[in-house]
Amino acid sequence: MSLAVLDFVHHPNPNAVSDAERARLLENPGFGSVFTDHMVLINYDEGKGWHDARVAPYAPIPMDPASAVLHYAQEIFEGLKAYRLCDGTIGFFRPDANARRFRQSAERLAMAQLPEDLFVQSIMELVRTEAAWVPQEEGKSLYLRPFMIATEPFLGMRPSTKYLYVVIASPVASYFKRAIVSAWVSHDYVRAAPGGTGAAKCGGNYAASLAAQRQAYEQGCDQVVFLDAVERRWVEEMGGMHIFFVMNDGTLLTPPLSGTILPGVTRNSILALARERGLTVKEERYSFAQWQEDARSSRLTECFACGTAAVITTIGKVQHKDGSFVIRNGETGTLTHDLREQLVGIQRGQRADPHGWVVRLQVKGPADVQQTQSSPQLGRRSGSTCRDVDD
Repeated sequence: MSLAVLDFVHHPNPNAVSDAERARLLENPGFGSVFTDHMVLINYDEGKGWHDARVAPYAPIPMDPASAVLHYAQEIFEGLKAYRLCDGTIGFFRPDANARRFRQSAERLAMAQLPEDLFVQSIMELVRTEAAWVPQEEGKSLYLRPFMIATEPFLGMRPSTKYLYVVIASPVASYFKRAIVSAWVSHDYVRAAPGGTGAAKCGGNYAASLAAQRQAYEQGCDQVVFLDAVERRWVEEMGGMHIFFVMNDGTLLTPPLSGTILPGVTRNSILALARERGLTVKEERYSFAQWQEDARSSRLTECFACGTAAVITTIGKVQHKDGSFVIRNGETGTLTHDLREQLVGIQRGQRADPHGWVVRLQVKGPADVQQTQSSPQLGRRSGSTCRDVDD
């Protein structure tokens, strides 16, 4: 792990919730509606660079009405989680991958690029402060939302010279209320086009998908599936997740990263785990027509969606303008179940982590927190399970 690049100033929140109120909120946090007491902020000015790093009370952000983000949508974000592990530590799953994608998103939107080690340092600083907000229960976690906005006040078509980077945190339970979801295939809208911003994690991509997502809800579906922008033929990405197909010969297939699909951290992890299982893994185009045919013939045996929020979720039913079809009688398949168990086990420190994907942060007590803060090593990677660590 890289060394810290900025000294953070800590401003405790004088109005932080009580222990009893926090415990009440953690009982049923939902997803993305409860927020912790503090947030991270770092400013950027052209010619000065990144500065004024701080952990401050969670509060509204003052903004000039002419701020560039409000007019030209220079904005990017990330999503990752902090997990309470079984050995008493708190873990982050592949934060370096999120840091790299955040920098690449900034580059695509002509924004200042946050150093990757500063991204990782910022989430560590916040979680150290908010360790009590990381849920203990299985299935819950602390969702972290780093984002960056253009703050220079001006009206004109050019990149901003000022930015604000922020990290907020939200304790969350499961993203979906059901273990098996339904999907609506959109024929009216597309998510991204070649040469566009599909590979960047920017708010505009998601805003453009909301009309299609609303259409999915109106059809009684949980998620929307987008086809390609050119031929309206090839399956690409869901509203906020990637999609995988399992064939009866054991092949695992997912659409390729061709500039219109976000390079997902969970997606990449699943591909690695599947290859280690000896599966034939294909990243290639898959048409909607073929999807229907394979579901009818039972060549397609399983289908699932994946992402940071939902992890791995079975797709049981697919609806479209001309009808619908069901996959595996709407049930979760063996591979989907096993991949989810393996991935969640690694994230929770319950299974071996040979890739060193989990970065642990010790937060068992005040002494440990102080020791971690003063250490030059922000966190540690481990290939061991909690049992091995305890031994």
